[in-house]
Amino acid sequence: MATLLSLGSINADFQVRTTQDLDSAETLLADDFHRRPGGKAANTAYLAARFGHRSLLLGRVGDDELADQALAPLRHAGVELTGVTRAERTATAVSTILVPPSGKKRIVLANNANDRWDAEARQGLAERLAAAPADALLVLDCEIPTAIVRQAIETAAARGLTVVVDPSFPERLPAELAQRITALTPNEEEAAGLLDERLDDLSSLGRAARRLQQRGTPLVCIKLADGGCVLAEGERLWHLSPEAVDPVDSTGAGDAFTGVFAIGLLEGRPPREAATWATAAASLAVTGAGSQEAYAGRAEVLALAERLAERWRALEIPA
Repeated sequence: MATLLSLGSINADFQVRTTQDLDSAETLLADDFHRRPGGKAANTAYLAARFGHRSLLLGRVGDDELADQALAPLRHAGVELTGVTRAERTATAVSTILVPPSGKKRIVLANNANDRWDAEARQGLAERLAAAPADALLVLDCEIPTAIVRQAIETAAARGLTVVVDPSFPERLPAELAQRITALTPNEEEAAGLLDERLDDLSSLGRAARRLQQRGTPLVCIKLADGGCVLAEGERLWHLSPEAVDPVDSTGAGDAFTGVFAIGLLEGRPPREAATWATAAASLAVTGAGSQEAYAGRAEVLALAERLAERWRALEIPA
């Protein structure tokens, strides 16, 4: 059984669905409220277990009741939680999610325990990365301190592990680590942040993927706002357009993309096939509410991916 290690944010999500768009200056009414598990690393770990792999979650929670909200569904799914440690006198990270009628959510994150890594926690992380199987894959997000991002990437790369990075806070990913990363999966805004430039059309996104690749990361897959992706692989640029879906809630869709892309690579799939799986997983995720509970299983993802595979096109960038 292949092993996926997921390092990064572990959150307690508080989600409301509003009856109006979020650009209103008035007090907004909500027609429901949910407490859910969340966090990029937690969502990836959940997916890995759901797809039948050994899944180890690495991260921090607080010494409060919200930790149980964040971890109980993962424990039930079979995720190994021995790499999750508690920060004393600190709250578990809380993500407040507003979902308007369009389904395009807004999030406010109180990072709390995600940012509290003491010497003991850092040592524990080093030991778990050192003990990982040689064929393991590490997925990490940047909703943890830069020092931890650096430690994890350098340690995993030195061991020859595959390293997939979701640069959710681009400023927390040092540019000089690019050559130690196997694959990078930013969304449009994160890609713009990494390059410090505006990206406003498919051509500019293709050029961005190429420039990020030229920094030393072999695979760059940019998640597009419409649910598709742009993939820089070797000398080629590719664009995958999604099928139309009726969105309910986009919470966790980007995490589904990165998680399933990593799972594809873990299983030895070619990058385009892994990106097809990822696009399918993200497309299905937006058709339900929440993140983990909205994620489709392997059979449903692969069925949609089979149709999506015909939608790849080479992306030619004007000079």
